Amino acid sequence: MDPALRPSIDEVWHWLAEVPDPEIPVISLTDLGIIRDVEWRDDTLVVTVTPTYSGCPATTIINLDIETALAEKGLSKVKLERQLSPAWTTDWISAEGREKLRDYGIAPPIDGTAADGVLMKRIDRLSGRSNLTIACPRCGSVNTEKISQFGSTPCKASYRCTDCLEPFDYFKCI
Repeated sequence: MDPALRPSIDEVWHWLAEVPDPEIPVISLTDLGIIRDVEWRDDTLVVTVTPTYSGCPATTIINLDIETALAEKGLSKVKLERQLSPAWTTDWISAEGREKLRDYGIAPPIDGTAADGVLMKRIDRLSGRSNLTIACPRCGSVNTEKISQFGSTPCKASYRCTDCLEPFDYFKCI
């Protein structure tokens, strides 16, 4: 592609911000923090993606969605690179993404509890349970209880609010 005609990196980032996560469509791939880099290498656009975890079943769909979105903008030479290190962490979810999760009814991960090891420090040594306070995304109450370590997807846990009695998913800290 002629360098004078190709879109800027900022424009490409804007386009990628419109690509929804296939499992949680209210949050974009950039809000999720899995798009790590975008750059031009000669006439090829290179997009670096870090999956949420290596076994994520949505990885193939995410890559296809990125390629499709960029093809719709007229980019035919796109290369996706998978970057596993550093590993993705929920701390990379943007503030806007966290609000989108909450508005959708999913309790976002608690800031700063994943990448720096704080989460492990908040495990009760006797019960083995987390002593994190997970607020209900519907009513805001902190009177919640974990129903199951596994929710609607492997990256979420099932909780229930004991005030409004509504079930909800909590996006686990990774």
